[in-house]
Amino acid sequence: MDAKEFLGKFKSTYLLGNLLAMLLVVVLIGVGVKFGLEAYTHHGEGITVPNLYGTDFKKAMSMLHEQGLLIVVNDSGYNKRMPANCILTQAPGAGTSVKEGRTIYVTVNSTSSPTVAIPDLIENSSYREAQARLAAIGFRLLPPVRIDGEQDWLYDILCNGRSVHAGDMVSIESPLTLVIGNGMFGEEDDEMMQLDSLEGNGDVDDFQEIGTSTDGKLF
Repeated sequence: MDAKEFLGKFKSTYLLGNLLAMLLVVVLIGVGVKFGLEAYTHHGEGITVPNLYGTDFKKAMSMLHEQGLLIVVNDSGYNKRMPANCILTQAPGAGTSVKEGRTIYVTVNSTSSPTVAIPDLIENSSYREAQARLAAIGFRLLPPVRIDGEQDWLYDILCNGRSVHAGDMVSIESPLTLVIGNGMFGEEDDEMMQLDSLEGNGDVDDFQEIGTSTDGKLF
């Protein structure tokens, strides 16, 4: 077969028809894939996520389901100024365009205030230190109560009139009262201080001979 006969075969109607048919199939496949993917992924279509802040969770769920969206609670918080079970945050945020079937993750307001463990402060810290640590946790502090004892030393913590101790779980909304020393000491403390002083001087026997009567008078 010479070159002229070989080139002549490419000019045949049968070969040209097959080539055109193959080209048409390739074009049809390309067009089908393009429109098929757009239909499958809803290309160009979007649902605007509504603002759910402050909305009751059940109402938000119904609203999103009507738009073809899902909702999942992934966290809870507490805001005493907001109703219980309302939505505090959402992701994606309001105004975001998403596709149908997208899940919206929300944080819901708790029905009760969180509880926090009381730190180890009693008989272990000053008023200023205890005040700073409790305020940093989020507790609200009432004016302190002062009793006889070392100046500004923490002797007790009261919650609704009841003593609380290290590790006790207390609502963050419950105000606390710190019981601190006023720098003054009672008679028994004064006597103990005098005894300590006399023991240091070796005169404790002389002090004990003085004594006190049952009515508190020296004899």
